[in-house]
Amino acid sequence: MYFTLDYNQSLTGGEKSWLEEHGDIRMGFLNNDPAIFSMDETTGKLTGMLPEYVSYAKDCLGNQTLKFNIQDYDDYDEMLQALQNHEIDMIFYAGRNPDIAEKKGYALTNTAWTYNLMAVTDEKNFDEGNVYTVAVPKEKEALKQQLTFSYPQWNLVDYDSFEEAAEMITNEKADCFLMGASQAMVYDNNRDFKSVPLTKTMEACFAVKGGEGTLLSILNKTLKGMPSGMLTSALAIYDSTADKVTFLDFVKDNMLAFFLATGFSALSIIVIILVLLRKARKAEAAAKLAANDTQKLNEKLEIALKKAEDASLAKTSFLNNMSHDIRTPMNVILGYAQLMENELNGKDIPEALEHLEKLQQSGNLLLSIINNVLDMARIESGRMEIDENYCRIEDVWKSLFAVFDEKARKKNISLHYTMNVEHEHVLTDVTKVKEILVNILSNAIKYTPAGGSVMVYVDELPCDESGYMIVRIRISDTGIGMSQDYLTKIFEAFTREKNTTKSKIAGTGLGMSIVKNYVDLLGGTIDVESELGKGSTFTVTLKHRIADERYYVKKHIEEPGTGNEILEGRNILLAEDNDLNAEIAEAILERAGLRIERVENGIQCVNRILKMPAGTYDMIFMDIQMPEMDGYKATQAIRNLPDKDKACIPIIAMTANAFAEDKRKTMEAGMNAHLSKPLNVPELMDTIRKFCDGK
Repeated sequence: MYFTLDYNQSLTGGEKSWLEEHGDIRMGFLNNDPAIFSMDETTGKLTGMLPEYVSYAKDCLGNQTLKFNIQDYDDYDEMLQALQNHEIDMIFYAGRNPDIAEKKGYALTNTAWTYNLMAVTDEKNFDEGNVYTVAVPKEKEALKQQLTFSYPQWNLVDYDSFEEAAEMITNEKADCFLMGASQAMVYDNNRDFKSVPLTKTMEACFAVKGGEGTLLSILNKTLKGMPSGMLTSALAIYDSTADKVTFLDFVKDNMLAFFLATGFSALSIIVIILVLLRKARKAEAAAKLAANDTQKLNEKLEIALKKAEDASLAKTSFLNNMSHDIRTPMNVILGYAQLMENELNGKDIPEALEHLEKLQQSGNLLLSIINNVLDMARIESGRMEIDENYCRIEDVWKSLFAVFDEKARKKNISLHYTMNVEHEHVLTDVTKVKEILVNILSNAIKYTPAGGSVMVYVDELPCDESGYMIVRIRISDTGIGMSQDYLTKIFEAFTREKNTTKSKIAGTGLGMSIVKNYVDLLGGTIDVESELGKGSTFTVTLKHRIADERYYVKKHIEEPGTGNEILEGRNILLAEDNDLNAEIAEAILERAGLRIERVENGIQCVNRILKMPAGTYDMIFMDIQMPEMDGYKATQAIRNLPDKDKACIPIIAMTANAFAEDKRKTMEAGMNAHLSKPLNVPELMDTIRKFCDGK
């Protein structure tokens, strides 16, 4: 048995009221996909992903039972119209395409499940970035939505059966057709085709009518509360077992009727063709001329679109690679500094300790600069996401003051804070809130001379929206202040006040720009007042969802001990290809009393789990970018092992991939937690304790 870091989802007062007033959640779905909904003819039992979801979601929120009323539809447009007419509340399911969602007037939940596709083609050099005519299953409307968003350069055409799709390729009516991996292998083996996996993962979501924010929040909570990959795994089961009748099967079962109908249809078509052929020839000449002009324009548009997409992909790839490549050596530098500190602890070597402190300070400053530059780039590209989680406001401030109190005392600065909030248990993006406060507090202490003071006031303001509260944070200092001219551009990137550069105070000029973008992303406000020589006051207001206090109480009752006795003798399997990173991780973990075994890639990791008895290892620390098999695939392979005791071992990502989507990908792959490099030793130990507690 293993435990995740997720907490039990619970509804706010506003969400409960919505359910009480509204009643059952009315769910629409298409009845032509047995993987979504079907009935076992032998047992009479309902099967498919929809029953799986309903069975889990109805009781997953702890403090509220959800009831669903399902309605089937033959046509996707009919179902969408029913949503707009308030005849149903949600659609199970839609593709991840925000453009279509906005155009059609509906909103999408978080990802419910993911799936991968294979392109079956006779192209020798298939490149999914090229312009292709792609055949897709006629009934898969949600898939078409996703493909339109992920591959806008493709021209999509429908097919009714795999045999028809194969003929379309043979007759050059399509360049490829799409299907699941197991089905694609059939065509690899029986035709002169090859199957190529698409690199982009398809995402399925639920759809609700625009403006139904409360229902959207409820559905997102059911998805967040589910075991990682539950619906994705269910899709693999039901999609592979669904008994699909192909066009060829139909012909075999109805041979006589088919040929009679075909013959009659052929005669009718010949007559119609003869009548229309004369008119068609006249129209053909005019059409060719118009088509030629249109084709030239389309080719230019396709080239421009391809260049823009390539530039965006190149920028994203560069940022991801740069983040990984910089964090890896930074992990080595700060990791060895941590090991040196452990070795020098208690020894009377003041000069060495001073050098070590400066090394750590410079390393952390460099890491902060790297993070700021990368954050700004991601903000500009629109890739920054909100990762909402539970927190207690007082705990946030305690953790901040534990850091800044020491810095203030070293500069002989008085640091105080007062807090007056009624609802201190909230749901918010804790990381971004802390980043906002850290930047402002850091500047306040940095630009306040010795003997000065920094005051923090935290107050709760009235909020008109039920289930929410507003926090106002005022941070005032008696520092050097800022000119009125600079205040007009304080939130612009790479800008700094002249008096700070003259005084040689280090900084990149990115901190306040990031603060402003984070505040905007969270739907808050920020104001600043300042006067040269007298100091500055920053006022930030943020709206948070009110959380259930019972989770905090339960969490602290179940909180594992803080000592290392719970770690003593635990066995860790470390999957890490970098020798220096492995040496640092081993030294830190062994110092805590843990026993470490190392493998160098994903294949070795999977083989080690297969070879050793279940329970040999208490958990796995998994790097992501490794040769032969990466951490994602290794995790998926372990989760699919037939031995459930082995398949359920806790797996923790320990990687230089540190962005929000990286964390989401680790969770979707089946990992239990995500630790970013450079490693934060207290966070590392807390994570280990959470998974060791009770085992």
